[in-house]
Amino acid sequence: MAASGRDLGDGCALTLRDLSTVDAVHDLVQRNLGRLRAAEPWAWASVSRDSLVLHTEQLLAQYAMDRAVPCVIRADDRVVGCASLALDAYLGQASLGYWVDAEHEGRGIVRRAATALVEVAWERGSARVEIRTGVDNVRSRGLAERLGFRHEGTLRSALPLGPRRTDVAVYGLVR
Repeated sequence: MAASGRDLGDGCALTLRDLSTVDAVHDLVQRNLGRLRAAEPWAWASVSRDSLVLHTEQLLAQYAMDRAVPCVIRADDRVVGCASLALDAYLGQASLGYWVDAEHEGRGIVRRAATALVEVAWERGSARVEIRTGVDNVRSRGLAERLGFRHEGTLRSALPLGPRRTDVAVYGLVR
């Protein structure tokens, strides 16, 4: 993906997540913490600005080694979500993750961001892209299916969400 990112249309773009995005991502996480805790194990830990700086530095190190493509989703130049690829060159596959601010759901922004990242995975030589999501995450499962991913199975009790564990639906798309 070019440093300038990818235009997603309608004033939206997918750009590289870097240290300049930390404050915007932190504010976004804080506004959406309740929703994120229903789907993301990391949302149960302390999500301080300092922890986001460290996490972003780790993501950028992974990016430098061609092991990740961490992005923010922008609408009218405002950060409204995150999307990323984890790349495994040895296995020739990638894992796709995404989330968006509640007020931007249902606009097709995440679908366009996910489509762009699947294209990046193909460009980087992946033969397969995977999405893993909690079985109760209807929106994420629906998006995976709309993108052409196939439900390949369910991992029992694989996702820790605070005090409980939930099953994970595994979706795959093969080039």
